[in-house]
Amino acid sequence: MLLRLAYLAVTNAFAALRLLPMSDRDKDSEILVLRHQITLLERQLGAEKVRFTRADRAFLAALLAPLPREALRRVRLLVRPDTILRWHRDLMKDRHAKTCRPKRPGRPRTVRSVRALVLRLARENSTWGYRRIHGELAILGVKVAASTVWEILKAEGVAPAPGRTTTTWATFLRSQADALLACDFIETVTLTGQRQYILAVIEHATRRVRVLGTTAHPTAAWVAQAARNLVMDLEDAGLRATYLIRDRDMKFPALFDEILADAGIQVVLSGVRIPRMNSIMERWVQTCRHELLDRTLIWNERHLLRALREFEQHHNAHRPHQAMNQTAPLRAVPEPLEPGRIARLDIRRHDRLGGVIHEYRHAA
Repeated sequence: MLLRLAYLAVTNAFAALRLLPMSDRDKDSEILVLRHQITLLERQLGAEKVRFTRADRAFLAALLAPLPREALRRVRLLVRPDTILRWHRDLMKDRHAKTCRPKRPGRPRTVRSVRALVLRLARENSTWGYRRIHGELAILGVKVAASTVWEILKAEGVAPAPGRTTTTWATFLRSQADALLACDFIETVTLTGQRQYILAVIEHATRRVRVLGTTAHPTAAWVAQAARNLVMDLEDAGLRATYLIRDRDMKFPALFDEILADAGIQVVLSGVRIPRMNSIMERWVQTCRHELLDRTLIWNERHLLRALREFEQHHNAHRPHQAMNQTAPLRAVPEPLEPGRIARLDIRRHDRLGGVIHEYRHAA
């Protein structure tokens, strides 16, 4: 007991002598470090390993970093002095990364609008390479290097011109819309149980519909006569059609294609069970069923033809189309109303087919 007490007295006396050359700041830092370590041990009492959080590491590194390495070795620490110094280096590295961002090397990035224009030209012109696009930009007054155009296309994953020249069906429809027609048969049943077949044609460019007729027996002679009527109607309207899309229905005889070919119209067949290849016509068929056939009781062929004529006039002269900026095929969108007239609206309803179809107009 006395020996142990003497040992403690001697060791603490030397410890007190060691504190004499230390400054008050170093002593305060050491005391705070020891207190914080005691707090860590109390907080993780019973744990197999003491774990330092990011805040604990930052606090200890900030307190002990100013001390010399010899002083760090004399402090009672739960970790090695090299670990404290590593924490301090990591802390300074994170601070430097947040406050001092390195400057971007090389030339500045191309303006976003120029990049968008380059991609647009490549998308709308599949046969143009980067040098052809560079020439078009020069005509527009946009001064960039040809290599810059190449880098933009490569970064966006745009294939070279030879790989983009494949014409898709959608591209064909868009490029030939002014000279495209589409036709199809629609089936419906009257109240007497008789099946009726409706043959209609639509223009891709204007969305104008022509109902060629209805019949209970679509014979080859009847379909051929409908083709002749279509050709004469197109000539009277001054429309120069080049292609007509139809499906592979057996109701279309070979004479139908021959009559159109004599008029300079090439028949293009859609794929088997691919209605999207004739999507515009199929969309009109759905509209006709939804707005007319499903809401009208058809008595006979004469009644059906009259209803179809009324719907054809409504579709061509009044019904707005989203694909044409809410215009009708045979009527442009009127000028916006004046503010004074908007405050005194007088809208009248015009009924077609006994109220099955409603049209709204300004009062005269």
